[in-house]
Amino acid sequence: MADSAVVRALEPLVRMPASPLTGDNQVGGRILPAPRAPRLKVHSPYTGELIGTVPDSGPDEVAAVVSAANAAFRGWSTQPIKERTQPLFRFRELLLQHLPELSHSAARECGKTIAEAQAGVEKGIEVVEYALSLQNIDAGASLEVSRGVRCELRREPLGVVAGITPFNFPAMVPLWLFPIAVTLGNTFVLKPSDKAPLTAAVLARLMHEAGYPEGVFSLVHGGARAVQALIDHPNVLAYGFVGSSRVAQQVYVRAAERGKRVLALGGAKNTIILAPDADPALAVPGVVASFTGCAGQRCMAGSLLVAVGHCDDLLDGIAAAAAKVRLGPDMGAIIDPSAAARLREAIERGVRDGASLRLDGRNVAPPAGYESGSWLGPTILDRVPPRSHSATEELFGPVLSVVRVPNLQAAIELEQQSPYGNATSVFTQSGAVARQVGDAAESGMIGINVGVPVPREPFSFGGTKSSRFGHGDITGAGGVELWTKLKKITSKWGSATDGSWMS
Repeated sequence: MADSAVVRALEPLVRMPASPLTGDNQVGGRILPAPRAPRLKVHSPYTGELIGTVPDSGPDEVAAVVSAANAAFRGWSTQPIKERTQPLFRFRELLLQHLPELSHSAARECGKTIAEAQAGVEKGIEVVEYALSLQNIDAGASLEVSRGVRCELRREPLGVVAGITPFNFPAMVPLWLFPIAVTLGNTFVLKPSDKAPLTAAVLARLMHEAGYPEGVFSLVHGGARAVQALIDHPNVLAYGFVGSSRVAQQVYVRAAERGKRVLALGGAKNTIILAPDADPALAVPGVVASFTGCAGQRCMAGSLLVAVGHCDDLLDGIAAAAAKVRLGPDMGAIIDPSAAARLREAIERGVRDGASLRLDGRNVAPPAGYESGSWLGPTILDRVPPRSHSATEELFGPVLSVVRVPNLQAAIELEQQSPYGNATSVFTQSGAVARQVGDAAESGMIGINVGVPVPREPFSFGGTKSSRFGHGDITGAGGVELWTKLKKITSKWGSATDGSWMS
């Protein structure tokens, strides 16, 4: 019998479609043709080959999708929440059944490894499971506030809402948005990234198979024109966005000017504070996984390592472990050639600014058979000047910038000066150090000996500063707040002789 490791080595890194896929706008299971819209090409980061096309929708195509969603809202929103939840049970089972398909689809269009893509889907399923619980926990409230006077609190859906999602998590981020939104009674329009839109079509197909009525979940493809048309449409009332901080701010401003509700999550330059007493068994793999996972293309990547005092042994271990990360099996590809070129220029700039190149990933060989893809190996810039581009800007790739500081207070001050506020982690064996960082750090998500501190449900995901525009968080209780409005009803059915001013 062949050795399993040999068999795995002979398997392709990711399954490619036999021919390019054709993605279309959808309402339920119905295709909405867009004959006048130009087609956008989708290329796989693994090979650079064409794997699909989708329409570059404009105002007319967006209006057709929104019209169907608006028509479906009244009937959907008036169903009891326990009835609205039933298709979601079926959708969860379909996600599990189609986990390999979703994982390969996400991997081939955004560059992840299969394991990373599957983990993203599984994290999305957690949010589905939280949405399933809403039928039992979202009961509103009622209280007799005075003699004969009762106040009632009701949570009601908004109407047509939309999600604008990024290339790096083509399954997970949509699953953070629409399961909660539709369970609460909204109808939802998903606009996936034009760089990775094909996995969204799989999600749309599974939502249809789960039995959702036409118009409850819809899909519209496109680039900036589609986003602008969604924001400008008067019947779309709220938006969840995940992407770069620059675009997040633009989306927030445009939507807020039109009186819309929006939560726009942006990028980050996440800080990892490395204390000299850190446990190598936790710190070394934790740091390496944080900056190389998803090829560094995630808003939770720990790309700024602040080494406190004498950390040379730990840094040696990090560099040695990162050098063993294999392109392909261990770390995926960069989204496209322009992003890879930008990262290479950022590395050169870091050296020009005074950093030492401790680990250079620019010449790491791509996996055999995938040489035409977009690849960059793990890279470590050491002794980075704290005000330089490498230390302050989100590079969005597998590049770790190491800044050395003399003490913990200097590390905390560096973290506080960042314009971003997604995540801060600290590796230490001291409870006092962990508490000090947890109290002083200004990020929305804190990790103690955890390099990627993404909260699990029911705890919500969200940052601070320029990592978030709008109010609240996404997923969990924050997602419930995002997609609903509160109605307060005060009633009295008789006079009370000994009541308060409300009588």
